[in-house]
Amino acid sequence: MVRLEARARLFAVSLSAVAGFVDGVGFMQSGGFFVSFMSGNSTRLGVGLVERASHAALAAALIASFVMGVAGGAIAARGRVARKPVVLALVAVALALAALCGSLGAGVAALLLAAFAMGAENATFEEGGEVRIGLTYMTGTLVKIGQRLAAALTGRKDGAWLPYLQLWMGLVGGAVLGTFAQARLQANALWIAAVLTAGLALIARRESRA
Repeated sequence: MVRLEARARLFAVSLSAVAGFVDGVGFMQSGGFFVSFMSGNSTRLGVGLVERASHAALAAALIASFVMGVAGGAIAARGRVARKPVVLALVAVALALAALCGSLGAGVAALLLAAFAMGAENATFEEGGEVRIGLTYMTGTLVKIGQRLAAALTGRKDGAWLPYLQLWMGLVGGAVLGTFAQARLQANALWIAAVLTAGLALIARRESRA
């Protein structure tokens, strides 16, 4: 994150905000499950296996959809010089389908497609088969903030923690907006995320041609 140029960093924060938006909507629509935070769903899976099988089944399905999205994003962009527009186009399509399903009353399908989209989004900054920046989950980012704060406080040169804080704030801010949108638009809230992602895909395409 700290090695990115200012424009690329802003792009990453914007994508993290979209992830927070989608996760906020998904959390509200599902009654406490996540479409981007699979650590939380893994805990819900474990608890559900003991207390409620239907909760375990939904958590497992969301995790599987997310993993398939990661794989789908990586496959779609494989061998392409400009990977960001391709990955984000896939994310936008998946979010549009999720929004359509939600509008038609197919709530579970909407959640699974949203989870697929969030998994695919993580391929945006993939390099050499590894994800450079996790856009939809923040545990690693918070660890980086703590590590960089420790470095700054002890006088080491690698103490740049602000970029990681910006990434985290993007996701939290997006979650606030997603919750606000869900409260007012209900099933139609995901259309906003689909349009925003499509716009980011167009920006990425334009920059790849520059």
